[in-house]
Formats: sequence, C-alpha cells, structure tokens
Amino acid sequence: MATAHTDPETALDTLIEAGAVDESDSGELTVTDEFQKVLALYHDIYGAVSNDEFYSTVGDIFNLSPDEAEVEVDKRGISREDVIAYLAAKSFLDIPVEQELLSVMASIIVELEPSSSVPEGMFELTDSTYESFLDVNDEAVVTVWKRFCEPCDAMKAELDEILDRLPSDVAVAAVDGEAQDDFCQAFDITAAPTVACFRDGSLVEQESGQMTPDEVEEFVARSF
Repeated sequence: MATAHTDPETALDTLIEAGAVDESDSGELTVTDEFQKVLALYHDIYGAVSNDEFYSTVGDIFNLSPDEAEVEVDKRGISREDVIAYLAAKSFLDIPVEQELLSVMASIIVELEPSSSVPEGMFELTDSTYESFLDVNDEAVVTVWKRFCEPCDAMKAELDEILDRLPSDVAVAAVDGEAQDDFCQAFDITAAPTVACFRDGSLVEQESGQMTPDEVEEFVARSF
C-alpha cells in the first residue's frame, strides 16, 4: 500500500513514537505487545472476510466503489495483511495521520510481522502445491495454523514432541489457514489449529482445536 511520495523514515518514527514499534539498542525493529493486541483484533475481524467484503473495505479506505477497489487491489498488490495493518495503525495512533502516511506505516508493519503462521522448519503447502504433495504421499498429516491464535501458539510450544509422536512413514506438512483458501475450502477446514489425516489424496479425518502430543498421537493412530 506504500507510495513513493512519503518518507518511510517519517512513517517509522511515527510508529516508534506512538509505541507501535520498538527499536532496540542494536537497531532491531519489532512490533510491541500493545500494538500486537490491536493487530490481533483487526486480524480476527478482517482476516477471513470474503473477497466482496475485502473489496468493500478497501473501497471504504480509498473512497472507491467495490469494483474500483478490486482494480486498485490488483494494480497496487494490496493484501489483507496490508489492510489489517492499515486499520490497526489508524486505530492505535491517537493523532490525525494522512492516508498516504498510514499506507507506508502499513507496509512497514507487514514487513516486521511474520509472513506465515506455519512454524519454522515445517514443510509448507500452498494452494498450488498441496494436490501434488497429497498425490505423491500415500499417507500424510497436514496441520493448519493461524496467526494471533492462542490454541495454535500452545500447540506450537509442544510441536517438537508432537512431531516425534507421528509415524516415521507418514509425510508431514503444514498450511497457513488464512492464506490458502483453496486448500481449506476443498476439505471444509474452518478453524485452527487443525490436524488433518490423508490417505491416497483423500481426507480421512480431521480434528480442530488445541491438542496435546498424546491426543495427536491417538488421533493419527486412529485415523490410519
């Protein structure tokens, strides 16, 4: 959403002064816990809206019709994360800020935030790769995650043990549930975290909600 007409340093300084971004002594930039809460709120509201609702929201921001907003989204590459960051920054700041500056702030925030909810080190599937993954693996376990999801975070804290409990001959992968709509729609996955078991490319069973390593082990054993 950023444009070339606004100084990114001004946008960053404004975010730091407002307490949305913290800069360490070494120069490392991070989103503050306080601003994370605001991001989480807007993520819950706008993270899973339909395309029509998304275009309507972009239209409200730029004073465009939904059709014009759709064109603007494609032209400028505006993502849902951009819109969430824009609205969260606008809400968090207690001073009037021009739209152009807010757009640059949103771009900075998106760069500072993790690009995917999939835990580091896991093989990540996308809408364009999941079918081939399931085709070449007779049995597979796919986990689905979301950002700003406390049950997901709780399971991630035990992820190493969970993975150790899975059969060695079963392929394992993960999906960002908010970014891969086709995968979630294909298997009617509407919540995270979700553990889904597949055999010969078909869904055998899925279980949503926080699960302990013991529960995951029992669920996978039952499914296969």
